Amino acid sequence: MRAALSFELPARLEAREPPPERDTVRLMVATRSDGRLAHARFRDLPDFLAPGDVVVVNTSATLPAALPAGELTLHLSTPAPNGSPHWVVELRDGERPHRSARAGDSLPLPGGGRAELLAPYASGRRLWLARLDLPAPLLAYLRDHGRPIRYPYVPRAWPLSAYQTVYANEPGSAEMPSAGRPFTTELITRLVAAGVQVAPVVLHTGVSSPERGEPPFPERYRVPATTARLVNAAPGRVIAVGTTVVRALETVTAADGTVREGAGWTRLVIGPERGLRGIDGLVTGWHEPEASHLELLREAAGDALLHRAYREALRQGYRWHEFGDSFLVLP
Repeated sequence: MRAALSFELPARLEAREPPPERDTVRLMVATRSDGRLAHARFRDLPDFLAPGDVVVVNTSATLPAALPAGELTLHLSTPAPNGSPHWVVELRDGERPHRSARAGDSLPLPGGGRAELLAPYASGRRLWLARLDLPAPLLAYLRDHGRPIRYPYVPRAWPLSAYQTVYANEPGSAEMPSAGRPFTTELITRLVAAGVQVAPVVLHTGVSSPERGEPPFPERYRVPATTARLVNAAPGRVIAVGTTVVRALETVTAADGTVREGAGWTRLVIGPERGLRGIDGLVTGWHEPEASHLELLREAAGDALLHRAYREALRQGYRWHEFGDSFLVLP
């Protein structure tokens, strides 16, 4: 039986604001073949990659998905699956999820909008299926009235630009696919100049349920044919930037490791029964104790190396959350 990766996360290690420069965050590199841990800065990433490697990024852009709803806050998560016109939403009461809502409740939104709660989503009481009645198309409405989702460890508001990766080009994520935040255009140029290929996928993230011990909910993804071809033909390693990229790629990867193009909704959960088929390594952030993403990292790094890396991150003062430090796992 696997030993649980359980630890206390000190408040001092919660990143409370964006770093002055994106690529100056710290980077720990764990190599599974020899068990080595190395410490660097994110701008040193090209030193750990090689010509022929393929880096796969998630080009989903973050929505200003938080809306005032009377005395509460409404977080948009994802459109309802299966073509429904409704949305999956989360209600927040200050710093906590609001759990006393009832089906039929109608919530006021800015500009004369309203949200009607239809039914609990996914057998819980935290997320709801809701009907939105808005005075404008969704993206325009959010541009005018929404703000980025922000949790209590970030004490002040930051503009939406602080929650976007430099390569984001398709709005759709409730929260930033944050593993890619430290990339800069200059760093990507250096990678390409060194013979590392960069390929896109899209996975629109919902609210961060995996960080609260819940299984991941269905999310929208798209893997283009060009990316599938690059990954299949890669002479080097395939490095996913973020667990969102892993989820998208692995959804369309056959048992023999062949990646195909695809789009739709993914319910894939990576664990010991399924394992990893299409990637060799990944860039990620540091995840909270008991987060479901840790099961995915176990498959990439192995138990012993992952435990050592997290102990070292705590000892060395690495920072957690979307504005925090990075972790690179190599085969």
